[in-house]
Amino acid sequence: MRASESALQPVKSNGDPSDADQLDSSDFPEGGVTAWGTVLGAFFIQFCGPGYTSSFGVFQDFYTRTYLTNSTPSAIAWIGSVNAFLLMSVGLVSGRLLDRGAFYHLMRIGCLLQCFFLLMLSLAKPNQYYQAGLIFVFLCHGIGFGVATGLTSVPSIAVVSHYFQRRRAFAMGLVISGSAMGSVLYPIMLNNLINGRLGFANGVRVTTGVVGSLLLIACLLMRTRLPPKPHAVSYARVLHNSLRDHAYVCACFGLAAFRVGYYFVVFFLQLDSRLHGLSKEFSFYSLTILNGASFIGRLTGGIVASYVGIPNTIIGCSFISSALIFSMIGLHSVASVVLIGISCGYFFGGFIALAPSLISHLTPEISDIGARIGMMFALSSNLGPPICGAVLTSHYTWWKPVLLAGVRGSCEMAFWF
Repeated sequence: MRASESALQPVKSNGDPSDADQLDSSDFPEGGVTAWGTVLGAFFIQFCGPGYTSSFGVFQDFYTRTYLTNSTPSAIAWIGSVNAFLLMSVGLVSGRLLDRGAFYHLMRIGCLLQCFFLLMLSLAKPNQYYQAGLIFVFLCHGIGFGVATGLTSVPSIAVVSHYFQRRRAFAMGLVISGSAMGSVLYPIMLNNLINGRLGFANGVRVTTGVVGSLLLIACLLMRTRLPPKPHAVSYARVLHNSLRDHAYVCACFGLAAFRVGYYFVVFFLQLDSRLHGLSKEFSFYSLTILNGASFIGRLTGGIVASYVGIPNTIIGCSFISSALIFSMIGLHSVASVVLIGISCGYFFGGFIALAPSLISHLTPEISDIGARIGMMFALSSNLGPPICGAVLTSHYTWWKPVLLAGVRGSCEMAFWF
């Protein structure tokens, strides 16, 4: 398989003699206080950005049943989809800026904007999605927060490659698991805050305080090691070379297909549980079960990959998670939600943890890693949840979107092979 062969190629120098020593595999620290401090800081970035975004299922349920009742599930799903898309696609810009040495500026600006747009979201008014709500909900939650998290997400992942090569999959797996940990704790926090005495506005403000505190710690911990490339990375050159790399192109399309099913489950599992008559208390923890299993999958994905290889691990997680999505057709009880959440979450997590590592291994020049990861995320659109929401309709015919999300797994497997 092309992906397997490319993944085994060592990271090469870009030909610049001044960078040769820095790009030698023996020169990577593979540990140390600064290295693990950077991993911890990147973990917090993923906890606060992608972790919050992966908790959108709470908002999908709350907006649909309480706050934006005049809007369809598909229209509401656009908020989370645009958020997730921008989180990834802005990486195309932030990855380039990282390669040019703007890491610290990206972290400071991105972290400040995350807090700002969350505070703006707390000012949103109910049932005005197409009027004032469009500004406060879609603009702040969808566009603003998505751009802010996109400025920090890709650089925080890519900077870990400055310190690790042999243990890169494990280190990146730890970083990516931060988003899973956030998506475990934020649903508990948000469900109890916005559905409790504090209400939506004050509940969002409390989470803003948590996010701001952790982002401050992250900015103090993370450090770059390699100097910026003397000449800015040419996206035209990187894109041209990437489009000729069949393994890389297939990886991008595979990720795009994966996101259809992943975000469908993340966005709609809690709403599905509530509308099937399960108790509010249990439904509030459905996303926590899903993301808790994802957290374990992200932690163990790197360990498994060290034995069987990154491409093989990704293919296995992709195949199994695709098959498990079909089981949502039979969701009707507490046991079914628990089984679906644990099984889907675990294999989702393994895939997500290893996707950046796969791109790192498929990148021949280490200075292009930030650009290539950003391009991968930008090229993988996030139209799945709105399309699934439109297929779901206001009558909530669940088997149709489940079938759509599951079938995309067949397309995904074709790209991996």
